[in-house]
Amino acid sequence: MQRQKKSNFGSYAFMLPALVIYLSVIVVPVFYSVFISLHEWNGAGSMKFVGLQNFITLFTTDDIFKVALKNNLIWILLTIVGTMSISLMFAVILNKQFKGRTFFRALFYFPAVVAPIAVAIIWRWIYNPQIGFINELFKALGINYKQAWISNPKTALIAVFVASLWAGIGQPMILFLAGLQSVPVEVLEAATIDGAGPVRRFFSVTIPLMKQTFVMVAATQITAAMKVYDIIAGLTDGGPSNSTEMMATYMYAQTFQYNNVGMGTAVAVLMVLMMLVVIIPFVKFTANED
Repeated sequence: MQRQKKSNFGSYAFMLPALVIYLSVIVVPVFYSVFISLHEWNGAGSMKFVGLQNFITLFTTDDIFKVALKNNLIWILLTIVGTMSISLMFAVILNKQFKGRTFFRALFYFPAVVAPIAVAIIWRWIYNPQIGFINELFKALGINYKQAWISNPKTALIAVFVASLWAGIGQPMILFLAGLQSVPVEVLEAATIDGAGPVRRFFSVTIPLMKQTFVMVAATQITAAMKVYDIIAGLTDGGPSNSTEMMATYMYAQTFQYNNVGMGTAVAVLMVLMMLVVIIPFVKFTANED
């Protein structure tokens, strides 16, 4: 019994440094952020307690925040429909046996390791209205369609998402590849013997067996879409006319440009709450699977 107590004490002692780091880096800042969000503060002077007024203002009179929230929801929808679908398609193709598939896996994954600000610079040149690749391609094809892609409020959000899609398709593709390779070959062979074709096997056998992979990819992609910042800041900085404003960019602007720390922190708290809506069901699902 005494030896068991010593063993437990040793285990807790080894966990203590990680616990201290977790509390000081994550838990305490989260609660302090909630505290700040209930105040009016410029980051330097004294705080003025305003309760939930910052949150009420965001949802009632702050039109830019409403645009940012709408853009974030659109971005999440595009991520689910676009990024996940295309990455799954590439994963299915690259899971097949053919010469050079390792090269193509690396090729499609490569943009994922490029710094987001570098991606923004690359696509800023691609979207250049005068010498950009897209407009020059249209010109070479004889298509008279010259567009200021990231300067036009009607096209800016989709243009930025396409750049983000190019950079972000690699990570979910690798996860889907891992999920596809975890599907037992025997099950697929049994389905083939029963007369199931490739499409039927994919939708009736492969996808149900990849349920955990889909949940993991969806959770990580939606969370990333909720806090998207770098590619927006590098390409449009929320413009033109706030057409690409996101909650993360608006949070930064309120906190560091307008010195409205209370309001900026309120935006950050809302972002955390919205991400928890995704993360908590994901954790519950994986716990139930185990």
